[in-house]
This record gives sequence, structure tokens and C-alpha cells, in this order.
Amino acid sequence: MNSYPNCSANHTRIWSHHLVLALGIPQLTMNIASVIFNCTVIVTRMVTKNLHKPISILFCNLAFSDLFTSFSGFWISVLFITNPDITIFGSKDTLAPYALHTTSILSTIYNLVSIGIERYLAVAESMRTRLRVSRNHSIAAVLINWVLAFFFGCLPLMGWNCLHAEKNISVLYSPFCVNYLIFMIIPHIVVAFIIPLFTYLGIIIILRKRKLRMKACGQATGTYKSAEIQVARTSIFIWLLGLISYAPFVAGVIFDATNHQCHTDLYPGVYIFRNCTAMLITTNCLGNPVIYTLKAKPPVAALKALKCLSLSRARACAIEHT
Repeated sequence: MNSYPNCSANHTRIWSHHLVLALGIPQLTMNIASVIFNCTVIVTRMVTKNLHKPISILFCNLAFSDLFTSFSGFWISVLFITNPDITIFGSKDTLAPYALHTTSILSTIYNLVSIGIERYLAVAESMRTRLRVSRNHSIAAVLINWVLAFFFGCLPLMGWNCLHAEKNISVLYSPFCVNYLIFMIIPHIVVAFIIPLFTYLGIIIILRKRKLRMKACGQATGTYKSAEIQVARTSIFIWLLGLISYAPFVAGVIFDATNHQCHTDLYPGVYIFRNCTAMLITTNCLGNPVIYTLKAKPPVAALKALKCLSLSRARACAIEHT
């Protein structure tokens, strides 16, 4: 792991004022916009009083997660503008906002996985009624998501940090330790990308099987085809948004783990890249309300209609073949 025995301990001011403003103001603006977007989602969900639906609870909780991510991102942006050098050399002042930011991002990841699983079970419900997702299941998922997010995200506050250790310290996210970042990144990238991949592929496969079954019975398959296209399109949006938002951050962590240069040797290029990855994570918080509240409405409506049609068509097909 990283250690910098030849680096100077003299933490002199190295950030350019103009560069700080050029990076900090867009970050502040994006975080404020994200707070507004996600507050709108939360208020809308509560005003419409549809929180009795399992998926609505998960959507609302996703908005809460993104809201906290944006709030902590705003906090970090303010610290960056007022005292940018502490984001390079590390400080106890950055430990709490970094931990809150990590907690919020983890909660967002867990919620995205929960939404994918809920959508899969909703589609499979007419075939396997024992898999029906209730409101209590969604509430339990929300509570478990936050417990896990707080536990893993607050580990640096509980002592897993490098405030007083030069060895293993992160050059990009000081005072976090590199081994903590690796511990958080590897398993959660698997969770964030692999599980949703299989859930949305599973939805498409179920819809295609039903479409072929109805076609064999001589019944119309337009509804299934439409739902299949909408789910596939939404899945692509989710994957692209996740890839754009988190892939650069993962690349930064990998670089951090293999880097042996001093902080000052990496300025300004690597730190500009770090700030850009933070803005891309905020982009995910801006994109989630659009995908899951606006673009998700047609697939949700189509899947709801399919649940009503599936059993009646299956019965009709069975009668026809008796």
C-alpha cells in the first residue's frame, strides 16, 4: 500500500484561486439543483399519498439517499472553496462530510438494487404469487439498506482512517485509508452492476416467454412487446448513468492504490480529475429522479397492466387447449 517517506510534511498552499472557483462553483450549482430535484420527488410522492405501494416507498427512499448525497456533496464543495488544501492533505474537518457522502452513496446503491429486485418480483408475481412484495417488505428493505450504509460509511469515524498515519493514506480522499476505499469499492461495484444486470435481464426474459406463450395461443402480444422494449430501454439508461457516474471514481481509487507519488506531484491534473468524479456522482443524483420518476412511469404502468392480463390470458390459453 501507499507510503510517502520522501514527501515533505510542509503543507503549503498550492491551489490556485481561479482554479478553485472554476471547480467549486459548478459543484455547488449541481448539488443545489440535485437537492431541489430530489426534494420535489419526495414532496410529490408524499402529496400524492401513494406510499402504500412498495415501489413508491423505494422510489421515495432513493430520493432521500440522493438528497443526502447532494447535501454532503454541497458540504464538501463549501470546504473545498473555503480551504481547498485540506482536500489534498486531509483534515478532521473533512472526515465527517466524507463519511456522510460515503454513507449516502452506499444507500443509493442499495436502493437501486432493491428497486431492481422489486421490479423483477412484480413481473414474476402472476406466475409465483409467493414472491409478492408487500409494503412491509419494502419498509424492511429500506431499514436494512440504511443500517448497512451507516455501518460501512461510518467506519472511518469509528477509527478506520489515516488522520495520524502517513502509511496507507489516500492521496485523493485523505484522510481516508486506501485499504478502506478498496474494501468499499470492490464488493459494492459487484452489487451495483451485477445484481441489477441479472434482475433486469430476468424481467426481459419473463416478458419474452409470456409473449411467445400468448403468440402460441393466437393472442395479441403487443402489450408484452411494448413492455419489453420499455424495460430494456430503462435498463440501458440505468446502466449508462451508473457507468458514467461511478466508473471514473473507481478508476481514481485504483490509481490511488497503485500511486507512489507525493500529493504536490499530482497537482493539478489528478485533483481536477478527482473533483470531476465528484460532479459525475452528483449527475447520478440528478439522473435518478428522471429515470425512476419520469421514465419509469411507462414501464411501471405497462407491468401493472400485464399483471392483470397475464392470468386471464393464461386461463384462456389453457381452456383452448383442453
